[in-house]
Amino acid sequence: MNGGDTAGRLVRPFTLTGGRTQPDRGDFTLITMVIAAPPPSDGGPRLQPEHTRILRLCAEPIVVAELATLLDLPVSVVSIMLCDLLQAERIVVQPPRPVSRTLDLELLQKVREGLDRL
Repeated sequence: MNGGDTAGRLVRPFTLTGGRTQPDRGDFTLITMVIAAPPPSDGGPRLQPEHTRILRLCAEPIVVAELATLLDLPVSVVSIMLCDLLQAERIVVQPPRPVSRTLDLELLQKVREGLDRL
């Protein structure tokens, strides 16, 4: 990889986010589920090609981490772009489901035995 390739990979995310380095909202974690919303009747604001690509990938529910992988972009960049789409009402966000707080002692014992074998 030459220096120009490295610079290109750094500049592209900067331009995709309009220079923003932080999302406007904290709605997005790696496991936040996102799905495309029906387009507004008036068509809504014009989207960048990358936003349109995100919407295509979000036709079915998808988590942010997988979306970033498919787009080959940092999660921080994808989160900023998802904020744009959320503000334009083009996506619906489903927060992660809470994990059960009950301990499974049998599972913990198996983990401990596995660690002991290492």
